[in-house]
Amino acid sequence: MKPLLFAAVLSLLPAVASAHCDTLDGPVVVDARAALESGKLNPVLAWVRPADEAEVRASFERARKVRKLGADARELADTAFLETLVRLHRAGEGAPYTGLKPAGQDLGPAVTAADELLRTHQPAELEAVLVNAVREGLRRHLHRLHAQKRPGEDVAAGRAWVAAYVPYVHWVEGVYDAAVKDPAHGAEAGHEAPKHDH
Repeated sequence: MKPLLFAAVLSLLPAVASAHCDTLDGPVVVDARAALESGKLNPVLAWVRPADEAEVRASFERARKVRKLGADARELADTAFLETLVRLHRAGEGAPYTGLKPAGQDLGPAVTAADELLRTHQPAELEAVLVNAVREGLRRHLHRLHAQKRPGEDVAAGRAWVAAYVPYVHWVEGVYDAAVKDPAHGAEAGHEAPKHDH
């Protein structure tokens, strides 16, 4: 497997992982439920920005008090805390909060393999899922492009080729940029790709 290709697909993981942070069996909620039982909030605070820590702490303390009042109060208190936590986590990602999603969502092969890798520490399955997705994406773009004729005397045919070429180049740039960009700092880790305005 090409190092650049593998780096590109792995760098897409943060965006993919965020897709299940609002589910009731996602990692944010799992950590939150454990904190509500144990009283240990620090593992949960890792999911939010420092600026949101005070709101999470206040919501946690309220939930811990109210949940002692009975089963119904416990359920309401837990839900209120989970909603606050997930909303703030999503805001930290720049994503909207659209409510807590039921457990058992179909997360697709990439997220499933990503979580499995964290359990097994064996990257082969995730590598295969991601690399195959990139390979198939490249094949689709090339198929569309090769089905058209390069610009020449026939303007309509040339425009059809350009309509396939532009998405192809943007897709390639996106994969390359994902490979060389440092997501923690927003800086390029390698040489910057020339930008094309199409």
